[in-house]
Amino acid sequence: MNRQDIFTLFEYNSWANARALGAVEPLTSEEFLRDLKNSFPSVRDTLVHILSAEWIWLRRWHGESQPVVLAVTDFPTVASLKDRFAAIERERRTFLESLSEEGLAKPFPYRDLVGNAHTLPLVHSLQHVVNHGTYHRGQVTTMLRQLGRKPVGTDMSRFSLDRAAGS
Repeated sequence: MNRQDIFTLFEYNSWANARALGAVEPLTSEEFLRDLKNSFPSVRDTLVHILSAEWIWLRRWHGESQPVVLAVTDFPTVASLKDRFAAIERERRTFLESLSEEGLAKPFPYRDLVGNAHTLPLVHSLQHVVNHGTYHRGQVTTMLRQLGRKPVGTDMSRFSLDRAAGS
């Protein structure tokens, strides 16, 4: 996987996050916070989990050893989530632009949330972040259906088709 592939993956990730956030905007506060008995209780909590993972990996890439998860209570609205996703995306873009082709393959040591040391090729950690978000956006889709709301497609093929069409 090369730099352009990584840029494309993260463009997709940003597009998919924006679509998911747009799909949850019409929810009432009660629906946004309702415990739907998923991996993370509510739509809000699931989106904060995605956000938190993106933030944690970005911190790791910047050399911080053990960042902590973001508090769900810091994100009472979809707007508060959108603002933080945008800030992370800006910072991540700067980080990605600093990477060389050779740098993608270099070993990337980090500590997980309980302090265990791991090493992956940097490119695998980058791929993981996008894959992780895809998984949890799928959960948001299911939660929207449980609430009787209409989810949006966030498949990478839809992203590619939309991009090719200029949308």
